[in-house]
Amino acid sequence: MALCTFLLLLAISLAVTGGMDSGIIGGKNAKPHSRPYMAFIQNKHEACGGMLIREDYVLTAAHCLKNNRGHFEVLLGAHNISKHEKSQQRIQVIKHIQHPMFLNSNNEKDYSYDIMLLKLKNKAKLNKFVKVLSLPKKNENLSANVKCSVAGWGMKKPNVQTASDVLREVTVKLQNNYECKKNWQQHFNSERMFCSVSDGKHAFCRGDSGSPLICSTKPQAIASYTVKDDCLNTQHPPVFVKISYFLPWIKKNMG
Repeated sequence: MALCTFLLLLAISLAVTGGMDSGIIGGKNAKPHSRPYMAFIQNKHEACGGMLIREDYVLTAAHCLKNNRGHFEVLLGAHNISKHEKSQQRIQVIKHIQHPMFLNSNNEKDYSYDIMLLKLKNKAKLNKFVKVLSLPKKNENLSANVKCSVAGWGMKKPNVQTASDVLREVTVKLQNNYECKKNWQQHFNSERMFCSVSDGKHAFCRGDSGSPLICSTKPQAIASYTVKDDCLNTQHPPVFVKISYFLPWIKKNMG
């Protein structure tokens, strides 16, 4: 029994540390420009989602920065990222601020600190296509079974390498922390994380880590990880990093 438990934990650990990408499965195309805070983030190694929280800052997931390097570019005001829409603003990133607890001295990752700020080279021009999303005012917990939504330009099906050109969205239901902890064990921190119910049909998957989890119009968390190459795994639900826990860190680093 001990060996079986060890092998299970080893498999989970490899799944998490192997790199968590995320996109949208089981959802639908979003109404064009209905989420004007959404940011599409891309560099040579990774594509991620994020949200504009100030004219010059985007919030996303720390693991979107591969090997602590990368030249980021942020696309705002987009619906179809394969087209040059007049609404789009493409802005370079001049500084990335990865949470210092995400990587330890041995380069091991703690996904309960999977959060990063991107400082834009130029301020975004706010209009009906590009808007700032206000952060929650205080650290709060959400009840199980609350329905929330997450959007992104990621994969529409697991294990399919083609991402969506248009923004897609899906509704998910929050899971209670006991179940999240039971399934993910040491990889889940109830103080800094949420997870959603894994119904085998609705989830984020490859291509859009960092996208905000919206509950009652407020951003409550950031899409962090699923089981690699098995986003619809019913034993290990999708995990989100709680934004409100990091409010002091966010405010301090934005100045």
